[in-house]
Amino acid sequence: MHLARESRSMYATLADELDADIDFHPSGGMVAIETGAHRAFMETFISAQRAAGIRVELLDGDSARQRQPELAPHVLGASYSPDDAEVDPLALNAALVDAAVRAGVHVRRHCEFLAITRRGDRIESVETSTGSITCRLVINSAGPYAGVVGDRAGVRTPIRPRRGTILISEPQPKMVAGNLLCAQYVASKHLGALPGGTEPRHGIGLSLGQTASGTLLIGGSREFAGFDKRPSLDVLAHIASHASRIVPALKDVRIIRAMTGLRPYTGDGLPIIGRAPEVEGWITAAGHEGDGIALAPITGVLVRDLVTGERTTGDFLPHLSGDRDTLPAPPMAEAPSAGSAPTTRRHTS
Repeated sequence: MHLARESRSMYATLADELDADIDFHPSGGMVAIETGAHRAFMETFISAQRAAGIRVELLDGDSARQRQPELAPHVLGASYSPDDAEVDPLALNAALVDAAVRAGVHVRRHCEFLAITRRGDRIESVETSTGSITCRLVINSAGPYAGVVGDRAGVRTPIRPRRGTILISEPQPKMVAGNLLCAQYVASKHLGALPGGTEPRHGIGLSLGQTASGTLLIGGSREFAGFDKRPSLDVLAHIASHASRIVPALKDVRIIRAMTGLRPYTGDGLPIIGRAPEVEGWITAAGHEGDGIALAPITGVLVRDLVTGERTTGDFLPHLSGDRDTLPAPPMAEAPSAGSAPTTRRHTS
């Protein structure tokens, strides 16, 4: 949460720094509460948010429906934070790439990573489908594939792909104010299940947002299925059913497509950002799960600090190392395609 707060403060000036419109809107966010167990969980969660300096309040049902009129009558209340914000991830990514190119970065597109060549414990080169790149430093920011990339360098990287699906509607009149989640979505992300409950099927929980064009983005799910990104009809049906229970107006919305992607999961809710002690010249910056966009600015600053050896913000890095005790040991990552088996080339001197 401290990471999120620090990163959120950077977003206030990021568009000006990038000289681009990233469609950033500090429109607030809400987490709907349906049951007493949800309320107990959220009270604890809110206390942690406040301790991190995040502005948040607990609303009763009527107050929640004043802010989000489409909430169902059975919703008992909600948490609300004016600090929540939205950004267009595609515009943000394009703006970051453009800014990097202006700063002298050479971007290779349609270039497949194949292997790492090491000389002893030092990185010597990266092998790609378009040739070898000699280098002394590699930053593994491959998201859900970071475990596979780490394996190819001989670096333990306990990150697994966690599949998520969202439904996408045709444009609608304004229906949602800011971001709307439910307590089960938050619990599924951090704990797997609410205290005293069972984990929901497919890790279903509500995430609802609306784009500037009126399109609704309706989620979501959290499940382990390797690198399989094919959407499941059963998952789609459960997402629709769960979302329309909390926001009944969604029953009349036409869904035009679905999108399934992979989140990089670490198991303790924090990314891995740090140098690998076993390989000189290797930095990992991955494992943000669903917080990659939210934590993008602070991640960039922390990686810069790792490269330069400076410490310009907070005392975050000791808690994000890849060998911290809170990280589980997942099974060895499987390569996403049969045609590119993990490979490490080593030279000794």
